[in-house]
Amino acid sequence: MKNIIWIAVILLGLSSCKKWLDVTPVSQVPEEDLFKTQEGFEEAINGVYTICTHMNLYGYQLSTGFPEVLAQNYSWPGDDLLNFKQTSQYNYKDPYFIARKDTAWTRLYNAIVNCNLILKNLETNKDVLPADRQALIKAEALALRGYLHFDVLRLFAPSFKNGAGIKAIPYVTEFSNKVTPLSTVTEVLTKIITDLEEAKNLIRPVDPILTAEYIPSYPDDADKVNEPDVIPEEERSGSLFLQNRRHRLNYYAICGELARVYLYQEKNSEALANAREVIESKKFPWTTFKYFYEPDPKYKDRIMYKELLFGWYVPNIKDTLARRFNSGISGFIIEENAANVLYEAGSSGGDDWRYKNWFIPGAGSGTIKWYELQKYKRDFERNLHYLMLPAIRLSEMYYIAAEAAYDSDPAGAVDYLNLVRHNRGYIVDLTVSDKATFIDELVKEARKEFYGEGQIFFMYKRLNRNIPTLLGGSTPASDKIFVMPLPDNEIEFGNR
Repeated sequence: MKNIIWIAVILLGLSSCKKWLDVTPVSQVPEEDLFKTQEGFEEAINGVYTICTHMNLYGYQLSTGFPEVLAQNYSWPGDDLLNFKQTSQYNYKDPYFIARKDTAWTRLYNAIVNCNLILKNLETNKDVLPADRQALIKAEALALRGYLHFDVLRLFAPSFKNGAGIKAIPYVTEFSNKVTPLSTVTEVLTKIITDLEEAKNLIRPVDPILTAEYIPSYPDDADKVNEPDVIPEEERSGSLFLQNRRHRLNYYAICGELARVYLYQEKNSEALANAREVIESKKFPWTTFKYFYEPDPKYKDRIMYKELLFGWYVPNIKDTLARRFNSGISGFIIEENAANVLYEAGSSGGDDWRYKNWFIPGAGSGTIKWYELQKYKRDFERNLHYLMLPAIRLSEMYYIAAEAAYDSDPAGAVDYLNLVRHNRGYIVDLTVSDKATFIDELVKEARKEFYGEGQIFFMYKRLNRNIPTLLGGSTPASDKIFVMPLPDNEIEFGNR
């Protein structure tokens, strides 16, 4: 990590806006000044989230960009104006691919470095914070550090199934200019879990999301959905820092990330326990037919906002995602017959709410028929909810619980999967007779749910599963595809 470990970019925003989410980073502040006050620590952790929502990270590339391309979720019938076609063919020597994955590496570690800077100053300047705020900020910094390392691992290292003992990536825990050596896949997963478990214990007594009064809601309900004239539950706190907890790594999001990581390490009982903690909290309501099918885009919920345990707030989404998904065959599209295959439209999948609401026929002449994704389409002047990119969903907790429970409770596992399907419009229940069939159905369901979110590629990798092509074929599972090459400068400085 010699090339970036010493870089720290703390993004300071002026908190005069209505919500911290609306803060625009405007300046850099010296470390010795930033951490003299509680507000400085709050600005610092907000700055890490801002780094993460850059278009080269979760604001575009790691959510809807190259992991989705690698998962074969887009069609390429037109000109390659976005320069992704070579990536779709797994040409990892393509300069556009190299630039994207190397930038993701650098920016992920940049955000990690900033987490470490915050954690260092929490130890040296802890007296400027009340105990509850110190616990909250420390928990979020630890959770972000674990979350970000996990995505570096999922991109640049073999899966636990294929390479548990292989040297993988650096796990950086200090703000220092020293080179951090590579840890094995198992060592990295252990360190991620340590950070996340500590964060979970720290945040449990102080996170407002755990109170009965905190109910996930659409913001500005009275104005937008004609409900009683009350302040939405998520925005009642007098402190902007404590509002909209689902836009941050809150307690349940940490449980969700732990469920992911434990499943990745094949620790099914721990994965199940964390997924069930979210499920049994009943904190996150399923999206109703009313909001998913609402014809007026101002009042429509395409991303199932209340179901998000955690999402990235991306206010410039209209300039990135909407344009890339709604610009004809030169953007991210899916051919009509491919969408029909993916969502099994010829059978019970024809009732799928996602299939019916996320895709519309593209306009244009010629022989190609295609759909444009509407998942991120918004009325940007007035909208039912914040402009979010999903990071951890309630449905994923059901998928994890189903997979983790199957060996001990096959019927219960199928029930978890069917419950998600019921809330996506399916009438007919799945019935499976063996685990292989169950995993097939689970993967198909996850692919439908996570379309355009950057998650399904990692599921293929974790399971060492062939990657289905859009029209029914597949690309054989291989670490040549699943493992991104480390940046050249990382190899140059001794991490191999």
